[in-house]
Amino acid sequence: MESEPSRRTFLTAAAAVVGGALLPGGVALAAPRMRSRTLARDPFSLGVASGDPARDGFVLWTRLAVDPLGGDGRGGMPSRDVEVDWQVATDERFSRVVRSGTVTARPHDAHSVHVELEGLEPGREYFYRFRAEGHRSLVGRTRTAPEGLAPLTFAVAACAHYEHGYYTAYRRIAEHHPDLVVHLGDYIYEYGPRGYRAPTGRVREHAGGACVTLADYRLRHAQYKSDPDLQAAHAAAPWLVAFDDHELENNWAGDTSSTGHPGFARRKAAAFRAYYENMPLRRSSVPRGAAMRVHRRVEWGTLARFHLLDTRQFRDDQACGDGLRHGCDARHSAGRTLLGADQRDWLLDGLRRSPARWNLIGQQIIMAQRDMAVGPGRAVNLDSWDGYAGERTRLLTGIRDSGAANPVVLTGDAHIHHAADLRPDFDDPDSPSVGVELVTSSIASDGDGYRDEGMIADIMAENPHMAYVDQRRGYILCRLSADALEADFRTLERVSRRGAPARSSARFTVPAGEHTLNAV
Repeated sequence: MESEPSRRTFLTAAAAVVGGALLPGGVALAAPRMRSRTLARDPFSLGVASGDPARDGFVLWTRLAVDPLGGDGRGGMPSRDVEVDWQVATDERFSRVVRSGTVTARPHDAHSVHVELEGLEPGREYFYRFRAEGHRSLVGRTRTAPEGLAPLTFAVAACAHYEHGYYTAYRRIAEHHPDLVVHLGDYIYEYGPRGYRAPTGRVREHAGGACVTLADYRLRHAQYKSDPDLQAAHAAAPWLVAFDDHELENNWAGDTSSTGHPGFARRKAAAFRAYYENMPLRRSSVPRGAAMRVHRRVEWGTLARFHLLDTRQFRDDQACGDGLRHGCDARHSAGRTLLGADQRDWLLDGLRRSPARWNLIGQQIIMAQRDMAVGPGRAVNLDSWDGYAGERTRLLTGIRDSGAANPVVLTGDAHIHHAADLRPDFDDPDSPSVGVELVTSSIASDGDGYRDEGMIADIMAENPHMAYVDQRRGYILCRLSADALEADFRTLERVSRRGAPARSSARFTVPAGEHTLNAV
């Protein structure tokens, strides 16, 4: 392992260099083959990323764009192929290069590239970089999954509306030097400028209009990827990603547009293609028209198995509308599905067969019951698992009966931190907990947050299985060992200005073998 000063040196360089004007130590890539054409401007304006680590490899990603906000979504790139050289080394100065090669960035793919590596050593840190036509990228840090029960530090993040705030929380994640970042959706937002107003106003503006076409989605991803704080978080660690709704359209469900948009299948295909082009995903996730596989398993030695879910493509349309509603008997129907039968069976089978010490289920919407009505009656968000309560009971019972060790659900979407015990019957105080849920607040969505103590007290009184609620922006930092999971809920006082510190607002542990939260 490197010394801490060396790590700080790396992140300072990675954060400060947009497009790779410098490399750590001033070391250049090996001289490329002579090529007759060159790009006049730096094409690495969108940074670099890695993802889906395995014991012997990972995915490397970059996308070339000399003008990220070029209105046609092509990033100002010429309509020709560009050869991109890549290197992987065991040190940040690249004195020990272990792999290198060349990949072609094509106009058809928005000049994005995905390099899937195998045959590397398990459980070790690597550094990577790219070069194209005389230009160099910043350096990224990544790692392979270990063998055995090596401890894991990972961050959980979601919901980063560009207009609502700066990405300081991403910068703070990078500063932790995590082994892994788990991003659970709403990486981009599809609205046009000022299409979704934050309570505290906007600090910057979306380029282009609302996202409908492939060019629209490519442009939006490029704008988000241009942010230096987001680039720093990608360069700091490998990511596991899965989309929620705003990568396509708010509250969409299966083949149903929430807005009744004509040609929804074409819009979906465009959004999925742009998502793949801009994420460090394996070729198993390449979209096929209006379908894309994002549910998958990622192993972290024998310590953890990540089960990443897709809570959008296979769900029935929301019952009784898709917002906060009182009543709605249809949400209890056992015949209504959120996961789809095949994905539900896939998850439960993976839990039954899991050899891992911990089973981490990454998904997008609050699973625990959350009653927002004070006093008699109940008001729930029908876009969340509360809108599919019959299947939730079946799923939680299946998790219990699977015998999987230490199930923990990781969740995004809510823009509010939550920590809760999960019970098959939330209305029965004697119903035993079968696992815990950790819900991260947003990176920026809904702007500056604050603690509304009255609202928090009301939510927790109506939902005694919840141990913590906090409306401020932030992320979760988790430390996992064979003996326990420690979840540190980090919050920022503001995102309307850059530079806010992140503080620990609550900390919980889940001892191995126990299915409940313990406040620290």
